[in-house]
Amino acid sequence: MRIAVLRCLPLAGAFLFTAVAAAPVTPYPILFVTQVPLHTDVAARLSAFGNHMGGVTQAPRGGGLMLRYPDGTLRNLTREAGFDDAAVREPAVHPGGERAVFSMLAGAAPNAVWQLYEVRGLAKGQRASIARVARQPAGYNNVAPLYASGDAMLFASDRPRDGAAHLYPQLDEYEATPTVTGIWRLDPASGALRILNHAPSGAFTPILDSYGRVLFTRWDHLQQDQLAERDRDASRNGVAPPFRSFNYAAEDARAPKLDSRAEPFPESRSGSTGPYGAVSGFITNFFTIWSMNEDGSNEETLNHVGQHELAFGFLTPSFRDDPNLSNHTVDTHHANRLAIRREGGLFHLREDPRRRGSYIATAARESGSFTTGPLVRLSGAPALNGDQMTVTALTAMDAGDAMAGGRFRNPLPLSNGVLVASHTSAERAPEEGAGLPDLRLRVLARGSDGKYRAGAPLTAGIRADGTGPQSYRGVLWELDAVEVRPRLSPPRRAAAFEAPERAVLAEERVSEAALRDWLVRRDLALVVTRDQTSRDRADLQQPFNLRVPGGVKTVSKAMPGGKVYDIAHFQLFQGDQLRAYPGRAGRRVIAQPLHDGANPPNPQGPAGSVRIAADGSTAAFVPARRALTWQTTDRAGTPVVRERNWITFQAGEMRTCASCHGTNTANQAGLGAPSNKPQALRELLKYWKTLPK
Repeated sequence: MRIAVLRCLPLAGAFLFTAVAAAPVTPYPILFVTQVPLHTDVAARLSAFGNHMGGVTQAPRGGGLMLRYPDGTLRNLTREAGFDDAAVREPAVHPGGERAVFSMLAGAAPNAVWQLYEVRGLAKGQRASIARVARQPAGYNNVAPLYASGDAMLFASDRPRDGAAHLYPQLDEYEATPTVTGIWRLDPASGALRILNHAPSGAFTPILDSYGRVLFTRWDHLQQDQLAERDRDASRNGVAPPFRSFNYAAEDARAPKLDSRAEPFPESRSGSTGPYGAVSGFITNFFTIWSMNEDGSNEETLNHVGQHELAFGFLTPSFRDDPNLSNHTVDTHHANRLAIRREGGLFHLREDPRRRGSYIATAARESGSFTTGPLVRLSGAPALNGDQMTVTALTAMDAGDAMAGGRFRNPLPLSNGVLVASHTSAERAPEEGAGLPDLRLRVLARGSDGKYRAGAPLTAGIRADGTGPQSYRGVLWELDAVEVRPRLSPPRRAAAFEAPERAVLAEERVSEAALRDWLVRRDLALVVTRDQTSRDRADLQQPFNLRVPGGVKTVSKAMPGGKVYDIAHFQLFQGDQLRAYPGRAGRRVIAQPLHDGANPPNPQGPAGSVRIAADGSTAAFVPARRALTWQTTDRAGTPVVRERNWITFQAGEMRTCASCHGTNTANQAGLGAPSNKPQALRELLKYWKTLPK
């Protein structure tokens, strides 16, 4: 092979990159990035969260965009194009195979931000040309790009949800660390830009699978603010609050500060008491695979899978005095037998090109791991429901936080069936400040036990021989590998209103097109649930014997004698950036009763609620492109069943959830998903006819 001698300028001095022969043959070229090693996993380039920030400590400069041909020849594409002092991440190849988009920090300025760039000239004998993607959000960190239909681009960004500069940055729900706001869609030709999902704690590494679904990791951390809890505890003990958290009255830049840190949803972290007795404290922290269509519609966990199926085992019941609520999942209901640890989850998802609907991911801890861990295979074809999905180990799993043979990240299943991944020889997650000893792209070899282990490296090591005082000298990390090959563009999926709801529209003589147009013009969506009393059989942690006063009732087939809870109102909450901390830029999202909808008054219910109809159904107009969540309450407004995630809807989207905690196989009564024509939708349409058009 030809020896590639590549030169790149770091912060100071020069790096000399050399590649040596003797490497495995691959069917197509492989595009990847090199990274100067990091010594922190706190909101840094390889962290599970907060990894979008561009500081020199968080993303050391001196790496490059590398192209490896099947014969082992290497090119440094950023060096060829004149970008010397850079950090690079997450390339994605165009379906035509002739270009790629990636994110880059060009220069070491303190205020540098990740921006999107396209590279062309990938064939042998061509020279690389790199250009910044036009009309992307300037001044914000734009990462994890991919090509969508019509050459549009999807990417994660920390641009404020509505562009309001005073809300920058959005702070996550854990330690109020800056986070990306969600996944965005950009048409570079027209400049049309919009957020697809508003993610209060971040969404990461989206891919477009062969079914046309956008799949991504999302941090599900919908809980009350632990910093505010520490402030409250300090105040009760006569100590100055360490974070001095407070709420603004609204998101508006002129909104006054309030002498309050109130949060109406979800329940407290430490527990409380109420009309139903002791209420358990609620804490959640899980990185889950989510899906949505290219236009952002139909956002949900992949195939509606949840922690009951992915992270089964102990789960805290909401009401501690109800003996029918369980602290353990019912594991006979789901096919999966490998539980993913909480306070972590699934990262770096890739679809296997030879096994449609089968995905490979890293199962990693949320911190202290550089998002390395074992590799797993996730079954997720659209025909499967959450009960039918499985996770299987591809490598050795963690044993007491140690992994024999090292740890992995960024899996890449190749078109010839070979599996490549970034690998470190470190068997344990390092102490903060220590870093990893290495992180190299390797072909994985499958042993007689069926488990994959690190095999031959794809390069002999790309070395940075810096000469300046701030230079790095040593082998660079190799990350984010993708195969450079043409592929068919998947079909574009579209959300459709379902048959029972379409029948109601027809009977009420409401044009679906006219209603959708009205929703778009008002930046609203329509959300319908057919029966709030119907809950999936797996969820025994919240009340499941439910009744609408004077209406439908669903009682567990397994525990028919258990307490029955009345539910009368469906209370919706929207994610508003109201929580702030003096001396810390930006705001955190907290749940507030819905105030941006257009629903009929419900004076008997709590703020932001609609009435539950006698058949158990609900219908509501809700704001688009803003995180939403909800709960059912009794007549007095006391919460009974709470949603555990945020969901975003699109303008004009008309979405049906058949039941609360939708049915995978059967509900608590052993029945399938409800198919009634929702009475609440009929009542909402009658109200809609009275509104200005």
